[in-house]
Amino acid sequence: MATTTTDDAVKRLQESKPPATDAATYLTIIEMSLTPEILPALRDILDDVELTSEIGWDLVEMLIAVPGSEACLERVAHLGNPREVILKVLEVMEKGATEAREDEDEEESAEEGTGDKHKSDKNKVPTAHQFVTLCGMLVVLHNRLRVKEPSRFLHTTLDTVYRSYDGASPEATAAVIALVRSLSGQKRPPLPTRKSSIVAVSRTSSFQAGDASRSAPDPEGSEGSAQDAGEPALVQRLLQSFVTCVLEAFVNANALEWPARLLEFTYPEKIVLGRMTQMQAFKDVDELQARDSLIGQLVSLAGDVGLSKLSSDAVKEAFAASPICTDPLSGELDSAKPEALGLATGGLAALVAYWMFATDLFDAQYSVPDFHIFPHHQALLHNFLGDSPQDQIAQNPGVAEALIVIGVWLHTQSRLLDPGAAPDFMAYHHLLTLFGVFHTNPRVRQSAISLAGLVLHAAPEDERFAILEDLLENCMFASLQSCAVSWAKDEIIAARQAKAGAGGKFATAEGLERLQYALFPDLTHLQDEAQDAEALLEFWAQAWPFQLQVANFAVFVFGDRYRDMAPAGMAAAVEHRYVEPLLHMAAVLREAGAQDKTALDGATVDQAVGTLDILTDTLGRVTLR
Repeated sequence: MATTTTDDAVKRLQESKPPATDAATYLTIIEMSLTPEILPALRDILDDVELTSEIGWDLVEMLIAVPGSEACLERVAHLGNPREVILKVLEVMEKGATEAREDEDEEESAEEGTGDKHKSDKNKVPTAHQFVTLCGMLVVLHNRLRVKEPSRFLHTTLDTVYRSYDGASPEATAAVIALVRSLSGQKRPPLPTRKSSIVAVSRTSSFQAGDASRSAPDPEGSEGSAQDAGEPALVQRLLQSFVTCVLEAFVNANALEWPARLLEFTYPEKIVLGRMTQMQAFKDVDELQARDSLIGQLVSLAGDVGLSKLSSDAVKEAFAASPICTDPLSGELDSAKPEALGLATGGLAALVAYWMFATDLFDAQYSVPDFHIFPHHQALLHNFLGDSPQDQIAQNPGVAEALIVIGVWLHTQSRLLDPGAAPDFMAYHHLLTLFGVFHTNPRVRQSAISLAGLVLHAAPEDERFAILEDLLENCMFASLQSCAVSWAKDEIIAARQAKAGAGGKFATAEGLERLQYALFPDLTHLQDEAQDAEALLEFWAQAWPFQLQVANFAVFVFGDRYRDMAPAGMAAAVEHRYVEPLLHMAAVLREAGAQDKTALDGATVDQAVGTLDILTDTLGRVTLR
């Protein structure tokens, strides 16, 4: 059987062009002949406007998977029927996104089975390239449309692009930016960057729609091509909604370290010497620089579509809405009320967070909404966390990061209380601590805890006591109970350093009297003879982060400088109900570990003995007599 050469295939394509064959037959011939080598010849064939208008939409899915097919797809975008080709492009885009998600799920399942946590990018690279190419086609196609209601086509397009968008891909982000700039009529050049995070722009260059001579007219646009009067407002609102969706997806896919960087900038005295700061990392690391460049471009894009002109009242209203808006593009369009189409709450929060962050770190000039911690930020946190705080934070890590940086900035700007607001410090403090427990990024957790400490200190004295007591007595997270001990210590130090008479109860024995049973609970049950090593270990495994912090607090409060704060008889009581039971527990666990290496089930002997040694050493430094 003779081997078909490229020349043979090209000749067959040229000789079989309609009217030599019908359109369906010709498509079959193209599919059978399709290789990267014939693409230049096919590109020339597709210069036939009548042919490409008839078969172009069928070629999209056929060509998209073939390397080097961009020039052919560019011809389809310029000469095919724009309505038909738009629908096919969106169909192919959505199908590609679905397949990519399925591939990723399969990879994760395989990794769980093998223990290999390294993800392969082999499926993502071509998918990102295809997404870029399809976005480039949409730039041309939407500019060719001549319809009375372009918002109807645009709505479907933006919804599909958003659902297919991978926020972790710089190329996909750059393609989306180029698409929105074209649709909004903006010709802003890309922002400068040391390392090109906008590689996709060059890939879409052949799809630019500015040269009308390269495009065929819309074959169905001869009648009624003038837009309805309400269309410009609808189109702008669609673009605004879309940009907030993209912002939300981008920040959730890219750690931007806004809270850590803002805290480093605001409190440089707390930076640990010898360790690279996040501010320095985002100056020196190319990948991080690229993230900053892309988020900067997205924020500029938000300004281009009018989001920077939103009034403070409009932003407050969006943030106060419950439930939050998560999928605005799925809503219906109303030509009489464009603003009824919502903005993604998470994306809008990311935009406001960037304005605040960049105002300080980059000395940028943004019009920041007239916001305060109470009631605006509290309402936003409450609505965002909803009934499933852990799931919300896990699924939206970037939005959570943005929410914390908003709170940090508001505090640094002394925007605590809006006139007339009734603050609920305990409820707000509780919301912040949820971020401190559930966020996966330790720097975001620490930023949330830092903000919670600052807000605690700003609360009235009785509310500070109530918050600390609630955490010490009722909190199920030992890490937060440990924070409460540290906050109590900070409050005592601050009160003692205040001017005479201004320190309040935290500076006196009255304050310690109120907190002593929450800080030093009755642990005499640990000395019960029925308590075996296994039961004691279960207690210690859950409580040791908190108890070690309390032991350090005992060293602090019974030391020479603060000993006068202890109420009469407190030292002896603490020794009886707290120190002696813990020392007994430590001795039992240490003995059990020495006798039987399996007695300390669920924890290694080394770890258990190590923490117990720290406990006994710390308690040994407590001066109780």
